[in-house]
Amino acid sequence: MRAVVLGESGVRFRPDQPDPIPQPTEILVRPILAGICETDLQLVRGYMGFRGILGHEFVGIAQSGRHAGKRVVAEINCSCHACDTCLGGRANHCPHRTVLGIDRHDGAFADAMTVPERNLHLVPDVLVDEAAVLTEPLAAAFQIPDQIDIHPDMEIVVLGDGRLGLFCAMVLHSMRAKVHVLGKHTEKLQRFHVRGIHTQQLSSTEPESVPSNTADLVVDCTGSASGLPMAMRLVRPRGTVVLKTTVADNHSLNLASIVIDEISVIGSRCGPFDKALHALANDTIDVRDLITHRFTLSETQAAFTAARAPSSFKVVFEC
Repeated sequence: MRAVVLGESGVRFRPDQPDPIPQPTEILVRPILAGICETDLQLVRGYMGFRGILGHEFVGIAQSGRHAGKRVVAEINCSCHACDTCLGGRANHCPHRTVLGIDRHDGAFADAMTVPERNLHLVPDVLVDEAAVLTEPLAAAFQIPDQIDIHPDMEIVVLGDGRLGLFCAMVLHSMRAKVHVLGKHTEKLQRFHVRGIHTQQLSSTEPESVPSNTADLVVDCTGSASGLPMAMRLVRPRGTVVLKTTVADNHSLNLASIVIDEISVIGSRCGPFDKALHALANDTIDVRDLITHRFTLSETQAAFTAARAPSSFKVVFEC
């Protein structure tokens, strides 16, 4: 089969990748669309040391099981569901898990992939493929209100004008919080502006370029090691910083302010697919016109170049 594979020499298109063989609890899925996200770009840079087929944001067609012949999306954590962590309701943190396209499990940039059947979610008929492919990153954004009580009076700053920043801002804005987005790119910030979200263009990524102690909650979606120092400057005493992106670079930060100002720092990763699908199906979240580039699998290098460009937003493979 065709696949986009990350190996020792970087990311490459392979026309002769071996076909996947499902395990007893897995279903073969044929992706329709699969999106490149910041995590994929960080994996190419060395994050997690992953080797294999990339891709974890997708919509595809299940080839067997209870959803056979129907469109599905999938949660990315492939957990054992037998250990104490899983049985305690924390399956996303299973110590034995693999992760689609990220950790020891081939992903969606291919003609076919294997997914645990229990991870699959049926796509509502009202959703077009171009919306369904965005379920996973939108679910990650919905994880924030699952972790933190969001109320209309909260002053929230979202750092970063990229894909995840937009999803987080839209979710928090839909809850009537006072959301402000700080980013570097005029074209990307326009996508927030047309959705009624306040924006400010940054001229620098230095922490001193932003005001201090102004936000109840800061969400770091920068995909850069520079985001956390800036978030620590923005957040007020006893405020909260949410880290949404993972980066290959090391962080260098004086942690004294966390103690002195009693700041809560929360890691936030995968989120509820049911809430994301419901929001997409009911047009609560506007994802129109977010796909800016489409490529075939064989156009791997062009696709990843586009995904890194400031002028692009969501880049997808048409599998």
